[in-house]
Amino acid sequence: MTKRIAFQGELGAYSHQACREARPEYEPLPCPTFQDAIQAVRKGDADLGMIAVENSTYGRVADVHSLLPNSGLHIVDEAFVRVHINLLVIPGTKLEDVRRVRSMGILLGQCREFISKNNLKTMNWADNAAAAREIARLNDPAEAALASELAGEINGLDVLARHIEDSDNNTTRFLVMSRDLDLKRRGEGKMITSFVFRVRNIPAALYKAMGGFATNGVNMTKLESYMVDGVFTATQFYADIEGHPDDANVKRALEELDYFTDHFSLLGVYPADRRR
Repeated sequence: MTKRIAFQGELGAYSHQACREARPEYEPLPCPTFQDAIQAVRKGDADLGMIAVENSTYGRVADVHSLLPNSGLHIVDEAFVRVHINLLVIPGTKLEDVRRVRSMGILLGQCREFISKNNLKTMNWADNAAAAREIARLNDPAEAALASELAGEINGLDVLARHIEDSDNNTTRFLVMSRDLDLKRRGEGKMITSFVFRVRNIPAALYKAMGGFATNGVNMTKLESYMVDGVFTATQFYADIEGHPDDANVKRALEELDYFTDHFSLLGVYPADRRR
């Protein structure tokens, strides 16, 4: 039976591209929302989930970090995908024919220079791959979409201009999610441990909790906070550190963290992407 990997978006989305690059042997399963993609894995409709969490230009993906702790899933890998933005048009279109481009606001904002230089009008669209599908349906040389080359391939569109993003290092980080947590897995290079925690209600609790990582030489690559249940006093933190929980220095740091927290949840232990 073919294994499946769920992702948010339509076929041709950058999440689909991430699935192709990181798990080419899996059949992609498009889902309308991140919650739907997570639910597909939980129910067994998919074996893995490919979840976008942050972009080097745009920042973190809204709401995803609040979904992860309650997802019932575990992080088993990360995938860094270079996001190249392309101008997709119906076959035979010339640049001077194009009058308007449509895409998600995020991508439109990352191609300001190209859009301004070519005097193009813009239209916000809910999904980049859906924008490409709409261009194919309209069959109008005046209309174009900003999306991946994969979206062009799927919808029979030409790539009129490649890699038109303003930033030359535009990259999205994805997490590969599974129902199972494998603490015995070890990669050849660095390992990443991800977890969430809440500090106890004592003075300087966060400062003291972080001290254990500094004194034990554990590199923390990410620390983000967000409210829980809409209450200002209940702040939860998401963290990524380099190392494995079985490493002596990581174990000591986590033991010290435990002393200053009233909630801790391990989200995953996985090899660092080579592009990290």
